[in-house]
Amino acid sequence: MKAIVQDRYGPPETLTLAEVDTPTPAPDEVLVRVEAAALNAYDWHAVRGDPWLARLAMGPARPRARIRGRDVAGRVEAVGARVRRFRPGDAVFADLGDANGAFAEYACVPEDVVAPSPTNLTPQQAAALPLAGTTALMGLRDVGRVEPGHRVLVNGASGGVGTLAVQLAKAFGATVTGVCSTRNVDLVRSLGADHVVDYTREDFTRQGRRHDVLLDLVGNRSLRALRRALTPTGTLVLSGGGVYRGGTIVGPVWLIARGRLSAPLVRHRVAVLTATPSRPHLDLLRAHVEAGRLTPVVDRTYPLHQVPEAVRYLEGEHARAKVVITVGSTRTGG
Repeated sequence: MKAIVQDRYGPPETLTLAEVDTPTPAPDEVLVRVEAAALNAYDWHAVRGDPWLARLAMGPARPRARIRGRDVAGRVEAVGARVRRFRPGDAVFADLGDANGAFAEYACVPEDVVAPSPTNLTPQQAAALPLAGTTALMGLRDVGRVEPGHRVLVNGASGGVGTLAVQLAKAFGATVTGVCSTRNVDLVRSLGADHVVDYTREDFTRQGRRHDVLLDLVGNRSLRALRRALTPTGTLVLSGGGVYRGGTIVGPVWLIARGRLSAPLVRHRVAVLTATPSRPHLDLLRAHVEAGRLTPVVDRTYPLHQVPEAVRYLEGEHARAKVVITVGSTRTGG
């Protein structure tokens, strides 16, 4: 099968298209014929090995996972001996987690992190959901504990996670403020945001507005500034991916580390979010999609051999919403 492989850290050009063996599913795995795979900030961090501190987990000298990509949508090709929920032909989507492997014609996925795809989405849209949707869902519901009437601010509202977070916060009954650049104001407003702040013209931390939950997906403000935008009992949720600005030692990890250290010392609730693959989260995201409360936004699609170009586009702060790789044959939504 064809796959995008990585044998060393570096710029997107270190990714190459290669012929590799088609994987065989373990007893508790399904083999998915990939139709689409989505990019996340995680991917360019993994490609560059940036920040350097992250290489302790990804592989100090070279990436442990040779085939890149986490988010996948496609159809079940084969199932392991212990798999009971799926059969060949089923349309599914999943987050492969740190195992990676989505930028390929086939991928093996553990049964407990794969779910039926939403019936009203194309494979490209379904692939845009797993990691970004889980991050938004966990950040707002599980960590932020958003309730009807809460005031929620999403910093990075036009990104892959942000576009989903704005919609989910509205579904949870919140009043939503989205922060984005000038060119994305109309997009964020169209997703249901009650207020949109253009960060090129205004500093949301100095507006005087206070929010019950602030979901920070950018990591470009100090903790002091972010806390200034919270109510006295507000919650700050940190989950910043950032953009590439040259190799760093700690990158957004520094803000997250400071958030962990300061949490016991401040009156606000400061929480660090780490999204993990989960079938129940995918099931809930599917329910919101099929009920019309959530729609993934796809910025651009690229074919499999153009993954390096897609990564460069994503890491350079040009992308909005999701960037998706089209791998195999596709079906239409509806």
